[in-house]
Amino acid sequence: MKDLEFKGYRRENGRVGIRNHVIVLPVDDISNAACEGVSRIIQGAQALPHAYGRLQFGEDLELFFRTLIGTGANPNVAAVVVIGIEPDWTERVVDGIARTGKPVAGFSIERHGDLKIISEAARKTKEFVQWASTLCRETCSWSEVYVSVKCGESDTTTGLASCPTVGTVVDHFTDIGSTVSFGETSELTGGEHIVKKRAATPEIGEQFMKVWQAYNDFIVRHKTNDLSESQPTKGNIRGGLTTIEEKALGNIQKLGKRSKFVGVLEPAQAPPKNGLWFMDTSSAAAEALTLWAASGAVIHLFPTGQGNIIGNPILPVIKVSGNPITCATMSEHIDFDVSKILTGEMTIEEAGSSLLSLMTSTCNGRLTAAEVLGHREFVMTKLYRSA
Repeated sequence: MKDLEFKGYRRENGRVGIRNHVIVLPVDDISNAACEGVSRIIQGAQALPHAYGRLQFGEDLELFFRTLIGTGANPNVAAVVVIGIEPDWTERVVDGIARTGKPVAGFSIERHGDLKIISEAARKTKEFVQWASTLCRETCSWSEVYVSVKCGESDTTTGLASCPTVGTVVDHFTDIGSTVSFGETSELTGGEHIVKKRAATPEIGEQFMKVWQAYNDFIVRHKTNDLSESQPTKGNIRGGLTTIEEKALGNIQKLGKRSKFVGVLEPAQAPPKNGLWFMDTSSAAAEALTLWAASGAVIHLFPTGQGNIIGNPILPVIKVSGNPITCATMSEHIDFDVSKILTGEMTIEEAGSSLLSLMTSTCNGRLTAAEVLGHREFVMTKLYRSA
């Protein structure tokens, strides 16, 4: 495999995106209606409503701002209109996005009301959409792309076929100098010692273990008798994974055979340099993908066994499955069927090469199954109760 080229969008700060969204971003849940009002008026604009409230503080507040600003700053986004109830928090989000050089405008509802703000914001959004429509794709290379990986609704086929397929691509990306990120902290339980050994240095391995231990301690502190409906999930158990350890060993196959991770990221934190990174994330698909999009990932590889149907508003999600039943009964959700690995008709290396070709098509504009089906799940991560 080589450092292939594709046609992407080079943003003002030099980063490369593969989509050209104009988003209308609510700062808080009570601004959702105004944002959706704008997106109903202006075709080509996408509102990102969320259920996050107000009165956050401390680390939770910092993650909140990091997620919103990172979402607007993502290279798949051409321009952003931000709407909030109060001017101060709205401007904080606007200023954070503006540091990328991206066109962004903010509107606050207090002392104006929905109707006036929707009218004003719609005019600016129209301007942004028309401007974005004039942008042209240009030649970019895979080494400029940031890829995230996470699996969901795993079963026995995930660790045997779809995760190893993704692992071969991860090895390729790290070889050519791309940026890749994995996470799912709780779903590494039982295999955390294996992940630690994949760190580029002993110090990075210890950083990972500190993050994993803190997450594990939190789960143990709050669980009841067991986690049999959460880790592994009912879907995992139905697919033959009876313990979190079995699930973890399949999950880890996404790291490939030789890649070493070069650092540990906080949730929604952008990688400061190229390479493979661990990000501390929930294993809940919608939350995790929202965090990766906020960290700047522009394409996501999603191995699935039983058939997770997740999508994201700005991050294209490619579903890979090795379960022949899932590929037959949920074919509309699966982008790449690797079930022939299980019958010996396809090697993992051949599957990885074909997946890279599909990713190139996706970067050139081909829509994923989740995009076509309208899966745009956007879920903020909340660390604790608000004040």
